[in-house]
Amino acid sequence: MKNIKSVLFLGFFLSTLVGCGESADSRYDSGYSDGYAVGYNTTCKHGGNLIEGDWDDKDYSRGYSDGRDSGAADCRAKSKD
Repeated sequence: MKNIKSVLFLGFFLSTLVGCGESADSRYDSGYSDGYAVGYNTTCKHGGNLIEGDWDDKDYSRGYSDGRDSGAADCRAKSKD
C-alpha cells in the first residue's frame, strides 16, 4: 500500500512538473521586453543591454523584433519633445 501511494505521488509530481513550461505568450513578452530595451537604448545612444537572446524560440524572436521597433519609435518620439 505504501508503494502505491509513493508511485501515485511521483506520477502526480512529474505530471505537474511537465506542465510548468513557459507559454508562447510568456516567451513573446520576454522577447518584447528585451527587444524594447535594445531598440530604445540603441536609438537613444544609451549603454549596452544584457538580453536572453533565445533566437531558436520563434515566439521570443517575434516579440524581440516587435519590441525593438517599439522601443526605437518611443525613443524618437521622446527626443521630439
